[in-house]
Amino acid sequence: MLRFLLILGLVLTSSTVDKNDKISIIWDGEPVVEVNRSDFSIPWFGYPLLNHTMLETLNNQLERQIKKSPTNAGLDDYGRIIPEEVGYMLDQEKFKEQFTASFFGNKPIRIDIPTQPVHPKVDSEIISNIRTKLIGHYITYFNSGNQERSHNIALAAEAINNNVVFPGETFSFNKVVGKRTASKGYQPAPIIVRGELSEGIGGGICQVSSTLFNAADRSGLKILERYSHSKQVPYVPPGRDATVSWYGPDFTFTNRYNQPILIRAKTYYGKMVVMIYSSDEINIEKRNVPSTDSSTLIPEEAI
Repeated sequence: MLRFLLILGLVLTSSTVDKNDKISIIWDGEPVVEVNRSDFSIPWFGYPLLNHTMLETLNNQLERQIKKSPTNAGLDDYGRIIPEEVGYMLDQEKFKEQFTASFFGNKPIRIDIPTQPVHPKVDSEIISNIRTKLIGHYITYFNSGNQERSHNIALAAEAINNNVVFPGETFSFNKVVGKRTASKGYQPAPIIVRGELSEGIGGGICQVSSTLFNAADRSGLKILERYSHSKQVPYVPPGRDATVSWYGPDFTFTNRYNQPILIRAKTYYGKMVVMIYSSDEINIEKRNVPSTDSSTLIPEEAI
């Protein structure tokens, strides 16, 4: 009601808007869009009223166009901290106020898009505190000569690397890694379907989820969801695998400790390595988990 009275007061004190007048929307010094006042005008007793539905549509369009997601801090391959990056989003309320004021003018108007910062969830201070204590790790081995499968393993490892799980939070492999598609760089490689070998996009990523499962289990984290393949796989001991599929099984666990944990994952020279870190203040309850046989290499025809 207050907004309506405010607009009504502006209307009654304004002259009829020139339909040729423009409102230029500017972002980072460059025009993003230019609109006519008439496109946002609803005639009312000879006076223009602002069409708030059109303004909301413009608001949403600008939000999608300029939004920059924040980037969490992490560690590089040498253990050095990669600083976080603050993102930003459209300040919708401020933009509406500026547009409303411009709408009732009678000359071309320039609006510089207002933004507000979006801070990352994980900053350098958090990373600095939880990189100090290795609470669990696991290594599996693969045939690096199988280039497609090796490529998929490396992509999935990169997706979970530097992921921080806060106390009480649940980690979902499918949610973090996302859908495995060719557009994301995943390649066709052997997968196990109903006990039989087949070809599928993203073949090999179950070795990443299985390595993570064993590292998480060894670290004493609470395993929530974990399924074995319908056929024994050669990269972990029997019953120690964790199959995942975008439309099927997921691997999830919860951080039951009072400190955040940091997942570090990397592939090199035929090894898939997952290390889980936290702060020196964490009191862990490790579990005994059987290791893989480092002398076992995976034949291409076996997986």
